[in-house]
Amino acid sequence: MKVFRCLFIAAAAIAALSGAQAADVAVKAVKRVTDLPFFFVIDDRVTFSYLPTATDPGYFSRRPDGSINGKTAKQFYSFTHFDAWAYGTNFINIYMSKSDHNDPAMPCTAAYTTITGGYATCAGATEVYANIRSTFGWNQIFDTKAFSVGLLHNISFEVGVDALINNTFVAPSKRGFVAGLQFAFDLPYKGYFNIAPLYYKEINHNSFTQCGLFGPGVPAVTCLADGNTNKKGTWAVETNYYMDLGFLPPSMQFFSISGRAAWYGPKGNQSEPLAGLGVGPFSTATKVEFNSEPIRLTFDASKAFAGPKYSHLVDVWVAYRYWQNKFGLGHNAAPGACTLTVAGVTTSTNTCTESSLYSGITLKF
Repeated sequence: MKVFRCLFIAAAAIAALSGAQAADVAVKAVKRVTDLPFFFVIDDRVTFSYLPTATDPGYFSRRPDGSINGKTAKQFYSFTHFDAWAYGTNFINIYMSKSDHNDPAMPCTAAYTTITGGYATCAGATEVYANIRSTFGWNQIFDTKAFSVGLLHNISFEVGVDALINNTFVAPSKRGFVAGLQFAFDLPYKGYFNIAPLYYKEINHNSFTQCGLFGPGVPAVTCLADGNTNKKGTWAVETNYYMDLGFLPPSMQFFSISGRAAWYGPKGNQSEPLAGLGVGPFSTATKVEFNSEPIRLTFDASKAFAGPKYSHLVDVWVAYRYWQNKFGLGHNAAPGACTLTVAGVTTSTNTCTESSLYSGITLKF
């Protein structure tokens, strides 16, 4: 009996100990879940960059020899935010740019020229732009790994908004909306490549279509009452990538490359919904727009000079930008903006294609 009693007491003690350990594990598990932040990745950065040969369609000046100067220098002040949470990601980019006098603010309609043709020195234009993209991963939504196959990392639903205001005479007030899918792929050295086929819809403003500017006009027939354009929905494809140059020797692993490219289909007539009426110089059809920064080389200065603990706290970079048919305006069409005809001779204003090296510095906080 004593033997069975000892065995019973020992078993009870083991059970109690096991129960305590199980409870402790359960408490720790609950604590881990409840302590997990809603956003498990948050990345905020500010950037100053300078683009020496930017363009703005329709804004140019004449050189002393009579040739057209369609280039304008721009300073950019940017804030970017990226976060990841249980079901996806969010990306926000907001910038303010300041142009030189070749891209003037109102009331100038061109460099040193007002709507009446008079002379004026107007300040360079100021533009504010915001871009938001959010994804919702299928692996996360359906609690599976079925959408991770080979290099394919995930498939996601994607939605986003673009917004732009500018104090030029045209006074654009863009609101763009996208929705579609994103396919995310893995690249070497913890890199990635994303491609997103999307539906795109744009609403904007163009003062040159506004009734009263060139006479009374007929609202909705020859002009728009308030100058607000409503472009046709179209397709879009947006891509971006990033990769550390991990193949470099350890003493040189301070460099990475990244880039983006986006195509936006024709959005109907420039003066939608006045499409097809052939009214005025701003009535031509829009073209496929290609907006890209194919390569950016980044130097992790803080890691190089202060150690891995401070990686990407301070980045210095150089990039190349190429933007064809800017805002959908055909670079060899769109009279009055992309081309100019004088005495029967048509020349390019060199303002609807942007091709420039530029550089900047980014601080993470």
